[in-house]
Amino acid sequence: MIKCIATDMDGTLLNSYQKVSQENKEAILKAQAQGIEVVVATGRSYQEVRFVLDEADLHCPAICVNGAEVRTKEGEIFSATPIEKQDVKKAAELLTEKDIYFEVYTNKGTYTLDPEKAVSILVDIVISANPDLNREQVVHKAGARIRNGLVHQVETYDTLFNDENYQIYKLLAFDFDAAKLEETAELLQSLADLAVSSSGHENLEITNKNAQKGIALEAFVKANGIELAETMAMGDSFNDVSMLERVGRAVAMGNAAYEIKSLCDVVTATNDEHGVAKAILEVL
Repeated sequence: MIKCIATDMDGTLLNSYQKVSQENKEAILKAQAQGIEVVVATGRSYQEVRFVLDEADLHCPAICVNGAEVRTKEGEIFSATPIEKQDVKKAAELLTEKDIYFEVYTNKGTYTLDPEKAVSILVDIVISANPDLNREQVVHKAGARIRNGLVHQVETYDTLFNDENYQIYKLLAFDFDAAKLEETAELLQSLADLAVSSSGHENLEITNKNAQKGIALEAFVKANGIELAETMAMGDSFNDVSMLERVGRAVAMGNAAYEIKSLCDVVTATNDEHGVAKAILEVL
């Protein structure tokens, strides 16, 4: 019997317009009404998670920033696993040397050196994956990260790296040169205390080696008296692997890469076909 359901957000719970469909919302509410714990597990910051869930009027615990921070349904911090500052600085130096744009996720929000680039890169990624979308609508939606204060600008990341009040949860790097990203990922993985994953072909997600969705989910269910064998997880990308490999029922989205589908027990519909709702209803 499934007692906990964990769902990724981008490419999974959210459709191409970064929204929770009514079908997905209703399935989650139905699961919660039956006493099943539903938790979102995402690379997003808590601030960005809350923005989307509030818009959908959903209330769930959240595994944020790939597991670097876990929050209760009420928003209280359950756990935090930041990157050591010396590792952050080494990773940032490498990304800068490679001329790769990156953002910094912290306990006080997400930061960028270039807000315009933060928006334009996100637009390019969404449009490249969904060429039929209206570009103006995508630009407006992407700009919400800046307009709603979800991403802040700093003149230099040293402001964050050298201030003990800031814990660094993740570096999120973007580049459309796949070979350069692959080479950079290999160099970053030589730093033993870092985990390097990806939520898309154009990015790298750099966290503490213990800040992974699967590790965070395992701790979360244990604290709630639930076994991993009683847990279902849904995802579409490589930063979901650590939880898909651990749970009793692993579900790949229809839009997931072949490698992700091959790891899973079930393949559901795509994120634009309410695949999360279909997967939830199958187990209720």
